[in-house]
Amino acid sequence: MALTTSQVSTKRKALLFTLATATVATAIAASPATASATTGPGTPKAGTTGITGTNTSGLAWRDCQAGRVGTAGSTPDGTPHGTECATLAVPLDYGKPTGRTVDIAVSRIRSDKPAARRGTLLVIPGGPGSSGVDRLAKKGEALRKETGGAYDLVSFDPRGVGDSTRADCKLGADDLEPAHLRSWPGPDGDIGDSVARSRRIAEACARNGGAVMRSLTTANEVRDIESLRRALGEEKLSAWANSYGTYVGAVYAQKYPEGTDRWVLDSSGDPDPRRVARGWLANMSAAADDRFPDFARWAAAPERDAKHRVAGRAEDVRPLFLSLAKRLDGVPERSADGKGQLTGNRLRMVMQQALYSDAGFGQLAALVVAARDAGDEPVPYDLPSVSSADATVNMAVVCNDVRWPRSVAEYARDVRADRIRHPLTAGMPVSVTPCAFWKDRPAEKPTRITSDGPSNVLMVQSLRDPSTPYRGALKMREAFGERARLVGVDAGGHGVYLGNATRAGEDDKRAGACADRAVTTFLTTGRRPASDTLCTTAGTESR
Repeated sequence: MALTTSQVSTKRKALLFTLATATVATAIAASPATASATTGPGTPKAGTTGITGTNTSGLAWRDCQAGRVGTAGSTPDGTPHGTECATLAVPLDYGKPTGRTVDIAVSRIRSDKPAARRGTLLVIPGGPGSSGVDRLAKKGEALRKETGGAYDLVSFDPRGVGDSTRADCKLGADDLEPAHLRSWPGPDGDIGDSVARSRRIAEACARNGGAVMRSLTTANEVRDIESLRRALGEEKLSAWANSYGTYVGAVYAQKYPEGTDRWVLDSSGDPDPRRVARGWLANMSAAADDRFPDFARWAAAPERDAKHRVAGRAEDVRPLFLSLAKRLDGVPERSADGKGQLTGNRLRMVMQQALYSDAGFGQLAALVVAARDAGDEPVPYDLPSVSSADATVNMAVVCNDVRWPRSVAEYARDVRADRIRHPLTAGMPVSVTPCAFWKDRPAEKPTRITSDGPSNVLMVQSLRDPSTPYRGALKMREAFGERARLVGVDAGGHGVYLGNATRAGEDDKRAGACADRAVTTFLTTGRRPASDTLCTTAGTESR
């Protein structure tokens, strides 16, 4: 089954919280070769913010797309004309501010209405491992229009991402198979292969990752944002953070509350400092259960054509999917001539990713129909590969931020229980990951989000988010206390503002438009709902 460029992009984003594992804590791993367990690269000295000595003299902006020609208003890759780029040098180790530096790629779209400009709005990307430069290219024009030119729009590639300084664990091709990067258990729930692979990946990262890899943490991304604020010459930043980026934004608001203006967190996870990334991954089991009925209704709708209508009734879609996945568990990943084949875990992987946006429903339905109609014949299929550098940054952040359990028996026990409670995800969200065998201990404790700070946070959250479920966002809301207001949205998908999750149904569109108005009103006027609210098809309700 061929994939379009946009589908590949969607799949890459959907690897949100993991690599061999985990879609979004604040620790930094320390390597015995370069640092102690409490002062790793990027860890400031006790009693300091770690920002002293950082470049605060401004940025040398240049035209990102000079000489390129595209459609009206944009270049061939979609970047709006006039987008500027710059490079910010920040310390590799904020404890050594005059030592080695790493580069952070930054982009900016200036306000087209200087008289209306009130500041800078930072677009904080998700991941870990997503490119803010790419996100600004895709969302910049819509965001500028929506906010009426009230902001210069700025984003960045976090260290390890895109055009910023990168690291590479040099993983092998088999370990970069997406259905291996996430530790899907074997057909009977066995995690033996995942344990072996996780050990191998952790060893490769210890051997090849280097100091840059060990500096890939939420804490350092937060420090890099503070360095960027200073370089921009802004007293305060406003922000729109998405997915894992909401955790980055929350930690920044906790560490540097005086640097925050109007702060939007779109699709948040549970900030529990004891679990952080491990908790985000585990929550994806129930999150898939929340979201799957939306797909089932879509795939059983009478207007679907034969290639996409999975069943005649919505209630029949889930049991059909589960039975197909179980049957496909007996299919090898490669045919005798080396061609890829659809397996149970590959089908589950496609399912989980498709739930992020209604735009993915068609691809998943077509694959299910093809497998259903093939009977016992194998279905040719390969998932798009992931680069070793992309895998490195995603994995390093979640492993460096917080210490994960080491007991293989504990993971095996969790998988057995989770497979029964949540068969759609077959135990993957609680399975073993390379973080269980990570060689470096976190050098900082994760940040606890509290109610201390200005009341200037607006959260927006889908009720049926397959990655950061609503129940996790409620934990973030609880942690912020009166600092935040929450706008829930009676819709499915991951991401809310500006149609981040494509809304196919009219009901979702109406609820999404309500949420868009709430966010835009806040960014342009500073007004938030007086209390937590829910956007429904009928309007807004107080919670």
